[in-house]
Amino acid sequence: MSNDTDESLSEETPSFLAPRRKQLLIGRRGVVVSTLSTVVIVGGLLTVFYLARGGREVRHFYFDPHDMWQAFVGDHDKGLSSVGRGLLTNIWVFLVSEVFILIFGLTIAWTRMSRSPVLMPFRILATVYSDIFRGIPVLLVFLLVGYGLPPLQIGFISNLSVATYGCIALTLTYSAYVAEVFRAGIYSVPHGQLLAARSLGLTNATTMRRVILPQAVRTVIPPLLNDFISLQKDTALLSILGVVEAVNAGTIYQDTQFNSSGLMVASLLFLAMTIPLTRFTDGLITRDRKRRLASS
Repeated sequence: MSNDTDESLSEETPSFLAPRRKQLLIGRRGVVVSTLSTVVIVGGLLTVFYLARGGREVRHFYFDPHDMWQAFVGDHDKGLSSVGRGLLTNIWVFLVSEVFILIFGLTIAWTRMSRSPVLMPFRILATVYSDIFRGIPVLLVFLLVGYGLPPLQIGFISNLSVATYGCIALTLTYSAYVAEVFRAGIYSVPHGQLLAARSLGLTNATTMRRVILPQAVRTVIPPLLNDFISLQKDTALLSILGVVEAVNAGTIYQDTQFNSSGLMVASLLFLAMTIPLTRFTDGLITRDRKRRLASS
């Protein structure tokens, strides 16, 4: 009976559709198995979390719904800063810093790769800059900038807002990393592209702007996005300068209400920002890999 059924199916199904049907069955089976395994593992972790001896205290201290909402909206009468409004500070600092980091990072990379004798002092300065700010922890850069520039009394530079000093610290640190990313992307462009541009009579500046950089930028976008994910998180270091951003607002709530649910709210908000960018970066990496495999 089964043989007759298989024969009838094979007769009804064209031969060129058989591999496709097999792939669909394997894909559906994989989805079912992965879903079940995820449910079992996550369910097991939640069960351990809820049945643990101190689980109730931990849930109240970190995940109390009332405290989480109170920390998110804040209460001016009680001196509680809003974690939600504090996140807006993290966002604008991140966006402003990102623009300057891209500009300074590309400038530093271009300077280090130049061969003009006139730019020799600038090449040395760019190299020293990259070595210093890649070696100093970003926390120390915040302290040096935030507490070092105001006492110098150098005009407007010593009279900026604290959040602006945070932008400067982030820009100084991440420009050094981004410059190396740009350099790696530029060096990844085949040398034949440079020779072809030279054969057409293009100058060094035109070759860099119209031939090298467009190809290098496509290569460096995924690692740049990874750097910007780290930049999003490091905006929390503004709190050490006294800026009331998301983490500092959660800390204030913890110190006054003796509950850390505000810090969990800040963590969830940062996750809500970074996870979409992470998935977008993974998608770009996958697409770039497929493009490279197709062209090889």
